[in-house]
Amino acid sequence: MTVESVKPATAEASERGELREPPLAGGRVPVLGHGWRLARDPLAFMSRLRAHGDMVRLRLGPKEVYAVTTPELTGALALNPDFAIAGPLWESLEGLLGREGVATANGPRHRRQRRTIQPAFNLSAIPGYGPVMAEEAHALTERWQPGSTVDCTSESFRVAVRIAARCLLRGEYMDERAERLSVDLASVFRGMYRRMVVPLGPLYRLPLPANREFNRALADLHLLVDEIVAERRASGQKPDDLLTALLDATDENGDPIGEQEIHDQVVAILTPGSETVASTIMWLLQVLAEHPEHAEKIRAEVESVTGGRPVGFEHVRQLAHTNNVVVEAMRLRPAVWILTRRAKADTELGGYRIPAGADIVYSPYAIQRDPHSYARHLDFDPGRWLPERAGEVPKYAMSPFSVGNRKCPSDHFSMAQLSLITAALCARYRFEQVAGSDDTTRVGITLRPHRLLLTPVPW
Repeated sequence: MTVESVKPATAEASERGELREPPLAGGRVPVLGHGWRLARDPLAFMSRLRAHGDMVRLRLGPKEVYAVTTPELTGALALNPDFAIAGPLWESLEGLLGREGVATANGPRHRRQRRTIQPAFNLSAIPGYGPVMAEEAHALTERWQPGSTVDCTSESFRVAVRIAARCLLRGEYMDERAERLSVDLASVFRGMYRRMVVPLGPLYRLPLPANREFNRALADLHLLVDEIVAERRASGQKPDDLLTALLDATDENGDPIGEQEIHDQVVAILTPGSETVASTIMWLLQVLAEHPEHAEKIRAEVESVTGGRPVGFEHVRQLAHTNNVVVEAMRLRPAVWILTRRAKADTELGGYRIPAGADIVYSPYAIQRDPHSYARHLDFDPGRWLPERAGEVPKYAMSPFSVGNRKCPSDHFSMAQLSLITAALCARYRFEQVAGSDDTTRVGITLRPHRLLLTPVPW
């Protein structure tokens, strides 16, 4: 069944007044509802929901939300204008992203903001970032000495932040700021996840150690953004980058956009993008250590394409296996594992009645590991993305950058840097985990290994 087949069927059901109410999932506990299970083992919980239906109801504290479990309905949800960016996830992120940035805005404001930032991410703009991406990727390989222990969390954040800052904000934001961002984001995203699944607002205002650490990290993130904007204004410079576009942007009335919107837009550039790219780099390194045969295949591919020269942006399109390794890593370990929407009016989805104001939640992690969609669904198999096999994957069963008007504008930018970093690293090293490494999944708003420690070993 496709999204296209869902729509007429549900319209017909609506005309007959036959819309159903989704079943209530089992396993809830008093007061916390299903939030307790979401907090304890969220990935397993979301992955099991499809067994109860293509849509089920959940209780998160006092709130009732609807969970969508199939690719067809997640695609229909993302493309349906009756559902807006809102809900528990976005409410938990407001302290970081604000209400005026492209990540959280809806309607005309969102469309205007997309028009402002989109040129920086157009396919025609990406090659201009190639030299910076290549420079940072090769600098990473130079910092990693053979036989040393690499802390993949700090190193992944450092390269992700430096590429974003140098390409999009044209700033020489050196290691100290990348380290600050890495440490702050770890605390902020962990705290935001707790606030999403267990929405007990007053408790989070108590002066408990976890709350104090969350507030400190959040304040430092916003201070970092203020420093970046203030430095650009003071410089008087207007390089052709995304920050200049924001400082020159106007609103619907032709007036300059406000300081808060500029702040929120820079936050949206630096923080979620750095968090998701860095998390994906960590998972790629974990995969390469666990599957050295793919690291060797990437090394051979790079050698074949470049003829032994340093790999550069101009080679990325030819690195078919490297790109497939990146995609398969994102399938099994998506950085963004949970998303939410909110119904703007009484509506329906998949033949189910959705009341106005209802929150909808779905998990890309569960969708992309669903045995209904993937043969050997838990195997790491980059070959499933070969042209002759990719057609076997159902529509919307793999949407790491979302779809529709909420599709991540930086999808090509992110894929280019991920493939280039992977190629540069594998051209020089294979990887082994060392004592003290913990590659189990740390669940927050995003997914990443708890503490991945690797040793680079020359070929």
